[in-house]
Amino acid sequence: QVQLVESGGGLVHPGGSLKLSCVASKSIFSIYSLGWYRQAPGKQRELVASLRSAGRTYYEDSVKDRFTIFSDASGYTVNLEMNSLKPEDTAVYYCKVDDYGMDYWGKGTLVTVSS
Repeated sequence: QVQLVESGGGLVHPGGSLKLSCVASKSIFSIYSLGWYRQAPGKQRELVASLRSAGRTYYEDSVKDRFTIFSDASGYTVNLEMNSLKPEDTAVYYCKVDDYGMDYWGKGTLVTVSS
């Protein structure tokens, strides 16, 4: 079992920045990957960015060049740096660990981008 706790959500104006953090009970270096997902009202949950233990990253097209996923040195915290935020980035953001076939989800943190 891997426990995940997200933090860092909040209200931000368009063009602003936020950093989300996902603290895991298992290091990114010991699992297959960690992903940040989001779910906007009335929409399906979608993968925003992911980080594999080997270091490879993935970004959904709409967030490329705006969002950055990275871990701290210990690997227990994976952050999502979000810049140039847009109203359409408003969603609940979740982190999910893929522990070699076993998926674990956090409870999410709400990001609201509004003027």
